[in-house]
Amino acid sequence: MTFLARTFSALALGLLTALPASAQYFSADEVVEVSLLPGYRLDGDRHMAAIRIRLAPGWKTYWRAPGEGGVPTVLRLTEAHGVDGMAIHWPRPSVFFTNGLRSIGYEGDVILPLEFALSTSGEAAVSGHLNLGVCLDVCMPISVDLAGILPDQSARDGAIAAALSDRPLSAAEAGAGAITCAVEPISDGLRVTVRAEVPDAGNDETLVVEHRDPMIWVSEAMTERQGNWITAVADVVPADHGPFAMNRSDLRITLIGSRMAVELADCTG
Repeated sequence: MTFLARTFSALALGLLTALPASAQYFSADEVVEVSLLPGYRLDGDRHMAAIRIRLAPGWKTYWRAPGEGGVPTVLRLTEAHGVDGMAIHWPRPSVFFTNGLRSIGYEGDVILPLEFALSTSGEAAVSGHLNLGVCLDVCMPISVDLAGILPDQSARDGAIAAALSDRPLSAAEAGAGAITCAVEPISDGLRVTVRAEVPDAGNDETLVVEHRDPMIWVSEAMTERQGNWITAVADVVPADHGPFAMNRSDLRITLIGSRMAVELADCTG
């Protein structure tokens, strides 16, 4: 059963990276292949499928929060028959530094598990639109249309299971302790200081602060570690660049290192 229908469109982003005069231009088909894995039925009314992204050597794509030097990866369903909802389970990303900019993402063969909530016990059908960026010396935004059937079968896909096992750890799994978020007003929004007791995650430790509302910009966090404690400071700025009310529960905080990533629990004041 064919589970893939796709179209590509790409445009080189000259604003993201400076190209040498001898730069080579690439087509999307040369650098990335995107497919939808049909997956398997879970207990109850859930189904686990996945997006597979295969990148040419040296090319990278990006996590849900891509950093200052990246392009966010976004999937939107356009049709869903027998499906009530969807969640992406992001595998542990890596941190890259290019031309002085930090980005967060993946290289090689990337699998993004998709968990669907179903309203049917039989086959379901989905179609959607994936936007992602791929970068080497030049960055290209890629648009991919995906469509297929979610079969009523229980045979597990080992590649999807491996991607699920590579997820960030919970705070309890990592042995993390307390986490606090101090909030203070600044001229165009709020400044958040995160302090968390969490084991060393490895080289290039990066603490990422995200806001539930994608229209609210969050700066790259300045991160410092002292023993088992890590401190990070980030600015949270709404679209109107002014004061606003924010619940700490609206923040999602992730520590990423070369050895592990940790989704930290909700912070307190």
